[in-house]
This record gives sequence, structure tokens and C-alpha cells, in this order.
Amino acid sequence: MAQVLWQQMRNWEEKQPISLHVPGHKNGTIGDTSFVQAQYDVTEITGFDDLHQPEAVLKESMAGVDRHPDYDAFYLVNGTTSGILAVIHAFQSLTGDVILARNVHKSVFNALDLGMQQAVILPTATDALTQQYVKPDGTAIQRLTGKLGVVTYPNYYGQTFDIAQTVRQFHAQNCPILVDEAHGAHFGLTGFPSSALHAGADFVVQSFHKTLPSLTMSSVLFIHKAAPRRDEVIRLLQTFQSSSPSYLLMASLEAANAFYASYESDYFFERRAKLIDVVLSSGLRVKEMDDPLKLLVYHPTLTGHQLQQCMEDEGIYVELADTQHVLWVLPLWHEGDTYPFEQLMTRIKAIHIPNDVMTELELQQQLYTEEGRYVPTQVERSRWISFEEACGKVLAQHLVLYPPGIPSMLKGEQVTSSMIELMGQWYHSNLRVEGLKEGKIKVKDDE
Repeated sequence: MAQVLWQQMRNWEEKQPISLHVPGHKNGTIGDTSFVQAQYDVTEITGFDDLHQPEAVLKESMAGVDRHPDYDAFYLVNGTTSGILAVIHAFQSLTGDVILARNVHKSVFNALDLGMQQAVILPTATDALTQQYVKPDGTAIQRLTGKLGVVTYPNYYGQTFDIAQTVRQFHAQNCPILVDEAHGAHFGLTGFPSSALHAGADFVVQSFHKTLPSLTMSSVLFIHKAAPRRDEVIRLLQTFQSSSPSYLLMASLEAANAFYASYESDYFFERRAKLIDVVLSSGLRVKEMDDPLKLLVYHPTLTGHQLQQCMEDEGIYVELADTQHVLWVLPLWHEGDTYPFEQLMTRIKAIHIPNDVMTELELQQQLYTEEGRYVPTQVERSRWISFEEACGKVLAQHLVLYPPGIPSMLKGEQVTSSMIELMGQWYHSNLRVEGLKEGKIKVKDDE
């Protein structure tokens, strides 16, 4: 049998790609991943403890992830998703709604579906700089009661908000809060935003692999020592994680934590400044995010997708492209790293920007930002109808505007007149919307 995946990986490696995307080890050039060898791919043999009942070396290793004295850390080998599933499902038996921002990860809705839990979707503001969801509405939080809040901080683009204020608003309503800090595992380092761990959130989950030098799928769930449903969450981690956890993933979490504990940011900011200077001198433009690890790079005559192709032609691989920008996730540069920084500078200077034709830029997208309600729905029967006739109907499929690729209107959500108005704008502007085809959407068939 042909090993097509392995061949694809080899072909990609031969291009000498330069990473400006996740994971944080940047093709093995940041931090120390020398332990990633098959001889260390052990299991729960004598001396190696049990992740699902840690009493020895794993217990000691997780205790070393001491970001804040009020929290205990739990290794996740099935990604941040497993932590989100465990926390939300732990509240399944309680009465009340889950309250969530509109830009929560899709795993949140999977968890709600699994436990048939209903949710209130908070009005969630977008930012003019990126056209992305950023902050849930605090006034709405203060008038709602719920059993658990779920928010995303920071967003994918590295934009933040006053997470401490949001935590206080939920707690004032006697509502615990889960903060999906997937993109903020490096928060708290000098020069970077503060973590939700310093805001008193009940649960904080971080994808170490996104920005720190750990392996993909390795994450950490921080549980406050006074968090409600704490024991149930810990129990459910066994349910949502493999019974044969990878010790290489756990070792990479330990290594990433050691990297974080000893990291000094000065070198990073020196290199970042040099990088931005080269980008600007090459005719490109930059938008700086709240998180210095994220940069939006753009050119006034190109769409983000066209610019991405120009960069990939030079072997520079980015995190994503939208209508206007490409998103770079920078390395946490450090003394002694092997990241090809000078080669990156050379390749940026070599990027060819076509100057003979001005490109007609894609239209700006507008996301749905209003309050809503999510009702887990087993859609056994559905039908396609004109979106203009869908008021009061229940969506049977997410409506996902590309970009950014985040569900803007959700399966199980009841269609409102303001939704229909926005669908009309999308449709008549010829924007790409997954779930909106030829003026029709899929709704639950109650007949």
C-alpha cells in the first residue's frame, strides 16, 4: 500500500517551508522537542503512572504547571476540545441555560448536543479592524441567569477584551464561567496580555500546542480549586480522553511548561520589530493585534487569499487568509532557537506582488451579532425553503460565512427577522455562505 500521507509530508518538508502558523514549535525550530522519538512512546507500564488516576510521576508533572496558586492543571491529550466537552457536560444535570458568546468553538455545540442542553447566545460585538467577533455584551450578561457561561478569549486573530470584567459579571449572577483561552497559552509572559487565570475564571482551557513548543493535540485544563462541579469535570476527563494517552504528548506539555517558566521576551520583541520593518519596506502593510504574537499582513491591491499564494510561492506558510489579510502566528523566538529568521527576511523581500492589474477586492463580510437561543435539535426531517420565508423556523444547518468560517447562525437557532435581513445582504452581495444555496436554507420540518 502506498504511504500517500507520509509521501505528502516528505514532499512538503523538501520545500524547506517556513512556518508562520501553529503549532508553536514551528517545524521543530522553537524550544526542545528532541524527546520526540519512538523509543519514548511508552504506555502505562511500571513507573509511568496513570493519567486517569495520577498518583506518581504524572501527578508531580501536572503539579509543576503552576501558573496560578488557585488552580490545578490537568493534561489533555485529546486537545482543548476534550476539556470543553468535560466542563460543559459536567453541568448537564443542572437546571438552567448555558450562556455563551457567539464565537465559541464548535466543540461547545457538540457538548450541548451531547447533553441536550439549551443555551442563550449573547450579543457579541465585532471589531472594525478585523471584522471578527471579539467581546460578548456585558449588559446582557447582567440581566441573564444561567448555570454556566462560555466565552472565547482571545479570538483567533489575537484580539482581547476586559476578561476580568466579564468574569465578574458572570459571577455577580452566580454563574460560573469557562474561558476558552486556546490561543493564549503564552499569556502572562512579559509584554503579552494577561491570562483569564488572573481574572478568577472557574475553568480555563489552553491549547499549549498553538503557541508553545508542544505537539498538536496537547492542551491543559486549569480548574479553580473552588470551581463548582469540579469533581464531576475531573471524572468526565476520563470519558472524553483516550484510555491510552500518549506519553509523548504529555512530555511535550511538560517541556512547553518549562519553556514558558524560563522564557524571556526581550529577544522576541527585538526580532518582531525587525520583521515588521522588513515587511513594511517590502511594500506590505501590517495591523498589530492585542497579542503581539499575531500579525495581520495585507496589500491594498490583493485579497488575502491572493497574498497567501504569493507567500506560499516563496515557501512562507501562514495561518489563514481572509478577504483582506493573511494572519501570521509568530514564533516565540529565543536565544539558541533554530528558526530560519534570516531566510524568512530574504523570502519576504522576494515576494512578488503583481502591479499590472488592480484587483477588485472581495466585499467586507458582516457577521450576525444579536442575541439568540440554541436548542439542541435532532433533525430527522428537514427541508429547503427560501430564507425570506424562514421567520420562526428552526435552522437545521449552521450558516457559516467564509471568511471567517465561524458559524454565524446556528443549527437549532430560531430564525428572526433580523437574521433574514442579514441573509439577504449576504445573498445579494454574492458572499460565500455555507448553508445558504440559491437563496434557500435548510430548516427543521415539523410537518
